[in-house]
Amino acid sequence: MKSLAGKVAVVTGGGGGLGRAMGERFAAEGMKVVLADVQAPLLQATVEECRAKGLEISGHVTDVTNQESVDALRDFTLSTYGAVHVLCNNAGIGAGAEGRMWEHELNDWKWAIAVNVMGVIHGINSFVPAMLAHGEEAHIVNTSSGNGGVSPLSGTPQYAATKAAVVTASECLYAQLQEVESSIGVSVLFPGPNMLRTGLFESWRSRTDEFAKQRPRKTPYTTVEQLEMQMKAAGHAIAYTAVEEVAEMVVDGILRNQFWMMPNSERGDNSMRLRYESMKSRSNPTYLRQVPG
Repeated sequence: MKSLAGKVAVVTGGGGGLGRAMGERFAAEGMKVVLADVQAPLLQATVEECRAKGLEISGHVTDVTNQESVDALRDFTLSTYGAVHVLCNNAGIGAGAEGRMWEHELNDWKWAIAVNVMGVIHGINSFVPAMLAHGEEAHIVNTSSGNGGVSPLSGTPQYAATKAAVVTASECLYAQLQEVESSIGVSVLFPGPNMLRTGLFESWRSRTDEFAKQRPRKTPYTTVEQLEMQMKAAGHAIAYTAVEEVAEMVVDGILRNQFWMMPNSERGDNSMRLRYESMKSRSNPTYLRQVPG
């Protein structure tokens, strides 16, 4: 896309964190923005705060695990603004499972897949036909993670597996849109290695009854503060990447039609190299890391 001014953007998981930052950055470019989130009070407060800043931002309560709900988001956007030019499939959760993966509840897997994978698929199914129909330049950004998309942390199998799936789905989408000579660009977003303060560790607040825990937790959910302490104790330096920096990277990547939206990171580059070398040499994946603690 050559310009974002006057265009329309939709961002899922837009009630806070990175989704909100992307929405505000798009609006600053002169875009009309629809933020979608499953948490109605959070979304309402965010929209009100953004409008108070003079940003043209609307909200629509959306459950990305449900195709009809995502279709309703599309219909709301089209009826309000007439078109969609940028779609950010950004909604994501950490399942918060306990123990080893063979001990995890099936609902932990089902919830992670429903949000992190099917949420992206539902967005594609709802919005791509509408983008193809208007024929203008458009762009889709699917949020993945270095955890899974590049090299998985062995202690977070649901998150890592679903984020790896987002990368592959994005590659397939890019190829198929190229095959039909569309004007729709595709990007897969890796927010960065140190984006802890995004609300991901409070995902349990948005867990619906359909995917409810089947047995009581043995331990409280891990907080950001606890994870920070564990990482520091394990000798891992923490240098936060602000959500505003990632939102800037997204805008720049869309304007440059960049598929891999990935910050420069020595740790990330090293993870990619180690994984590639293991595959090339057919050696065991000794590069895998465990979440501290």
